Amino acid sequence: MNLLSTFAKLSANLPCILIKSRFANVDTGVPWNKEREELIGRARWLCQEVIVPPKELMSKMPKELGFFYGGQWAIYSCCYTAVALSNLCRIYPDIKDEMLPKIEAIIGLIDTPVIRYYDTMMWKEDAMKGLDGPNDHMTYLSLLAWTITHYKFAGGDSRFDNLLEACCQSLHRNMLLSPDLNLRSFPDTPIFLPDMLYTIVALHNYELLYGSGKYQDALSRWLEKAQTVWLDKKTGLLVSMLTRKLRKPTSKVRGSYTALNCSLLAFCADETFAHDQYKLFKKLFIKKTPVFGIREFIDKSPMFSFDVDAGPIVFGLSPSGTTFALGAATWLGDWEMRSRLLQTASTAGDTIVDKAQNTCHYRLGEVALCGEAVALGMRTMVNPQTLKQ
Repeated sequence: MNLLSTFAKLSANLPCILIKSRFANVDTGVPWNKEREELIGRARWLCQEVIVPPKELMSKMPKELGFFYGGQWAIYSCCYTAVALSNLCRIYPDIKDEMLPKIEAIIGLIDTPVIRYYDTMMWKEDAMKGLDGPNDHMTYLSLLAWTITHYKFAGGDSRFDNLLEACCQSLHRNMLLSPDLNLRSFPDTPIFLPDMLYTIVALHNYELLYGSGKYQDALSRWLEKAQTVWLDKKTGLLVSMLTRKLRKPTSKVRGSYTALNCSLLAFCADETFAHDQYKLFKKLFIKKTPVFGIREFIDKSPMFSFDVDAGPIVFGLSPSGTTFALGAATWLGDWEMRSRLLQTASTAGDTIVDKAQNTCHYRLGEVALCGEAVALGMRTMVNPQTLKQ
C-alpha cells in the first residue's frame, strides 16, 4: 500500500468515519488501567517493525517521499517508538525488563550512518564527525539526545551517557554561537521552531536528570524569547518559522506545527505559558464537524489535500496535528480532549488486532509507520506528577 492508495482508502472510508465519530462515547477518566493491553500491544507491533536492520527500515518508508523526507520519517519512527516504550516503563513498571533492551536496540539503530544519512546529505558531513564543528546538525542530534533522556527516565543504565553528553554539548555550544540561540535544521533554510523545541526539551530533560545547571541559562533565555518575541501577532501562538537572516516570524500558524509546538512546550516551558498556548490552540484549531480533530489551516478547509508534514488532509483535518495534539492533552491531563482525538484516530486508522502475537496497530501504520510511532509516543506522554496522583 502506497500513499496514493492510502489516500483513496481514507476517502472511501469517509461514510464509516462520519457515522462512528457521531456516536462515539467520550471518556473523561484517567486512562492507564483501561488502555494497558492496547498500549503494550501497539508497542510490541512497533518493535517488530522498527527493530530491523537500518536499510530494511528505510525500505519501509513511503517511496514517494524520497530519501530525504523518508529519512526523517525513519528517525521519527525510531525515536517515538523508543520514547513510547520509555513512557510505558514509567506507567507500567512491571514491563521494564521487556522494554529496556528494545529501547537500547532502537538507540543503537538511530546511531547508524544509514539512519542519519538524511542529515549527512544536507550538511555534507556525518553528524558524529562534526560535533565540534560549525554545522548545527540540529534535528539529528536533538532527536537522539531526546530519546536517550527518555531511556534514562525509564531506568536505563549509563551505556549511552557519553553519547548524550556529546550531543548536548554540541547543541548547547552552537546555541551560544547563534545570534538568537536558534539552530538551523538544515543549511540555507528558515529557522523551524518545532525542530528547535526538540533541542530545548532534550537539554531540559538533561537538567532534570543531572541538575548540572550548565544549560539552564541558555534554556531560560530561549524560552523568554519564545514567550515575548516569536509570537504570532494575530493569534498569540508561538510561530513555526523565523526568517533565515533577520530571524523574524514568518508564515501563518498551522495546525500540525502548532500542535507539535504546544506538546513540546508542555514538556519544558513555564506551566502558565504552556497552558495558555494550549488553550489558544484549542480555541483556534479544534474542528468539531463533520469529524472531531485538529484543522490544518485557520482560513480554509480543503476537502482533499496532501502535505508532507500534515499528511493526507480530509475535510480540512490534519492527521499530524491531531496526532501531535495528543502529547499536550496527555501531559496536561485533558482526558476528554485526548479521548476525542483517539476516537478519530481509531475510526480513521482502522485498528488491526493480532491475538496470536498479542499486538495491534492502525492499518494506516502499515504505510505510515511514523504516524503509528508518533501516536503511541504522544498518547503515553505522561506527566510524572499526574502519574503520582
